[in-house]
Amino acid sequence: MENYHSSRFPERPASGSAKRVSAGSASALSVLRQTLINLRSWVGVLQPHRKRGTSDPWYPPSASSLRFVGLECWHTLLHSTSPSSGMNPPFKRRLRKLRSSIKSLGVSALLVTNIKNVGYLTGFTGSAGYLFVTSNQEILLSDSRYSTQLEDECPGLDVEIRDARSTMLDSLEKVTRQSKFTSVAFESDSMSKAEFDRLESRLSMSEWVASSDLIESLRLIKDKSEIAAIRKSVEVNQRTFDVIRSQLTPDQTELQIAHNIEHQMRAFGATRCAFDPIVGVGARSALPHGRPSQKRIGESPFVLLDWGAEVDRYMSDLTRVLITSNIPTKLRKIYEIVLKAQLAAIKKIRPGVPMKSVDSAARSVIEASGFGPHFGHGLGHGIGLDIHEKPYISPIQTDSLKAGMVVTVEPGIYIPDFGGIRIEDDVLVTPEGHEVLSNLPKHIEECTVDLGC
Repeated sequence: MENYHSSRFPERPASGSAKRVSAGSASALSVLRQTLINLRSWVGVLQPHRKRGTSDPWYPPSASSLRFVGLECWHTLLHSTSPSSGMNPPFKRRLRKLRSSIKSLGVSALLVTNIKNVGYLTGFTGSAGYLFVTSNQEILLSDSRYSTQLEDECPGLDVEIRDARSTMLDSLEKVTRQSKFTSVAFESDSMSKAEFDRLESRLSMSEWVASSDLIESLRLIKDKSEIAAIRKSVEVNQRTFDVIRSQLTPDQTELQIAHNIEHQMRAFGATRCAFDPIVGVGARSALPHGRPSQKRIGESPFVLLDWGAEVDRYMSDLTRVLITSNIPTKLRKIYEIVLKAQLAAIKKIRPGVPMKSVDSAARSVIEASGFGPHFGHGLGHGIGLDIHEKPYISPIQTDSLKAGMVVTVEPGIYIPDFGGIRIEDDVLVTPEGHEVLSNLPKHIEECTVDLGC
């Protein structure tokens, strides 16, 4: 039998058109197509039929058959018209949670302008796009560069595509007027004052309501797909480190090592570096976010490496110190203090623990050793679609850890003209406690490298 669903009526995402006819029109057409497909598939049930094995006259379809077809048609209509019906399950769940927040604000829609948040809600990986989220629909606004990409990444999503003759503000006005939004929340954290002034002046028919952290609060807790992506990112990061460590030579510069890190992680499947790698030899390791220079590995007995990979849009972030000659007494002392502080903090991690208590577990070790003034930054931060995102673990954070959070734990001691020691791992908060996602060696003897000189 011919497969009408796949050949006669192929499903085509709403984003295939260069412009959106009206909000929800693509979804309605999709429902109509599916209903016709089902009716054709069930045509044999509706036709008169002869009783099997007899020459009796033709019989009309039974009442039960008609009821069956009616129920199936209703099922199609009921489920196909739900918001996000063409999306993958993770995006549906995120949008469902977001709609609860939008409803609590008492607005008609939310305008999402942070491109990372747009991707989090839809799977779109382009660099230009806004998203309108209403109680029953999502409309993604972008430009013609991404028409085909949107078909592949966001099947079933309503889109408004503009070309070079119009601006994003033109698209916003079109969608706002057509949908007759009376009040719209916007992401005040990602929209400048100048952008808002232009928006409010052009679209004065709607009330614009500032909102903050609606989507970021959802991103705090990673789902299974996000955790899997972070695991892959950590794995790429660790494989990269193993190669870099094995290839160290005395004449390599900080800058050469940084370039090698990026090359190697891309070879292992990373999209890019999560941030510019930090490589600090000797005294330059006292710069927590120092930029690589022409200083050579052989000029000092130790080097600090801080690097991160982006894999499937998710980040990882690790730091290790490698010892390249005999271990100086002062270096050993500081290293052991930092390692003790990190292990104390990791041990503290579990759901319900205030973040400042985790910071305190590490900071108190460093302060008790007399190096408190040399540890000025917070203990850690969340990782995910951004390399630095909520939650932040610091002395002023009163919020508590929750299962599903992924954070860095990275205490450090930085002494000018001597150097800095920082040890960093990525940790998942689990329902029972925690899981350290990274497992690179970090005891000082394990971090000694023979440069062969």
